[in-house]
Amino acid sequence: MDYKSSLIQDGNPMENLEKQLICPICLEMFTKPVVILPCQHNLCRKCACDIFQAANPYWANRGGSVSMSGSRFRCPSCRHEVIMDRHGVYGLQRNLLVENIIDIYKQECCSRPLQKGNHPMCKEHEDEKINIYCLTCEVPTCSMCKVFGVHKACEVAPLQSVFQGQKTELNNCISMLVAGNDRVQTIITQLEDSCRVTKENSHQVKEELSRKFDVLYAILDEKKSELLQRVTREQEEKLSFHEALIQQYRQQLEKSSKLVETAIQSLDEPGGAIFLSSAKQLIRSIVEASKGCQLGKIEQGFENMDYFTLDLEHIADTLRAIDFETGKGLFSPKISFPPTEPHIEADTLAKTPRYQLNSYSQLLDEPRAHHSAWYIIVAQLIMYGSALGRNLGQ
Repeated sequence: MDYKSSLIQDGNPMENLEKQLICPICLEMFTKPVVILPCQHNLCRKCACDIFQAANPYWANRGGSVSMSGSRFRCPSCRHEVIMDRHGVYGLQRNLLVENIIDIYKQECCSRPLQKGNHPMCKEHEDEKINIYCLTCEVPTCSMCKVFGVHKACEVAPLQSVFQGQKTELNNCISMLVAGNDRVQTIITQLEDSCRVTKENSHQVKEELSRKFDVLYAILDEKKSELLQRVTREQEEKLSFHEALIQQYRQQLEKSSKLVETAIQSLDEPGGAIFLSSAKQLIRSIVEASKGCQLGKIEQGFENMDYFTLDLEHIADTLRAIDFETGKGLFSPKISFPPTEPHIEADTLAKTPRYQLNSYSQLLDEPRAHHSAWYIIVAQLIMYGSALGRNLGQ
């Protein structure tokens, strides 16, 4: 143990020295005799016996010590395997240096005045340290409050035993929170994948829907062009017929105009013989021209195009009725969560920072059992951990 370097690094040597003298098993200052393991870590001999008996439950004699050589256990600090001889734990070497340092530290602490800032003191009894835990009120208190104070009728327990129990429960709650966060993160990943697949499927459906409507548009355009061509052909036929009649009537008009001029000139002829020689032929020509007025005519309503009428109302109704297949309508999800008290929202749990959980985990490394704030945080985490367990169970 490098006490010198550790003491230099800390601004409070006595506080840092106390940390160096804490047993990793009981989390209290080493109790003599102190034994040193082959890996150079120290343990209280009693704590070493406890972990040895836990590792070798069938090798303990009536006196509580190990009587068989070759038994072994692991160092709680570095997990190095310690092999015992026939003396068992009592065969381990005592660390007299650590024992002397403990004696000097205790003498130094006794010679110094009590620093209330380092040890929580009772509010009702200012000279009394908080050293017990009220199980009824669930608060740390002092012995005077139990004997004479408000906790006289309450059930109490040693602060250290409650400290260890709640520390274990806090550790379980942290594990539960971490497991819950992992599960929520898995659900978030699954939902993100579902969102991606939903987008891809929607894109495919939109493309297929657009393709089918494009086919309908093409059919409508093709039918529109066909019907327009039929109307155009009918229009051209009727216009050709009109133009042919107009041409015939113009020719007839021109011929009649020439006959009229010829007839007028004959009327101006003074000689009767000349007039009579041409009058008879002229009269026949005029009669024939009059008969030529019986040319072709158009029927009434010939110019109408009403027979090119379409009744598309039923087709429009059919188009308006276009919809997806029956039984495959839109999906409207409804998400409900079972009521719990207290309730922990899933997104709040998923957003719990890892460093915050780590900060809670650091509480487990705190060897002191007299921090009131520690108990408040423990109670909160136990409450939320229990609620999370109910949520995950449902």
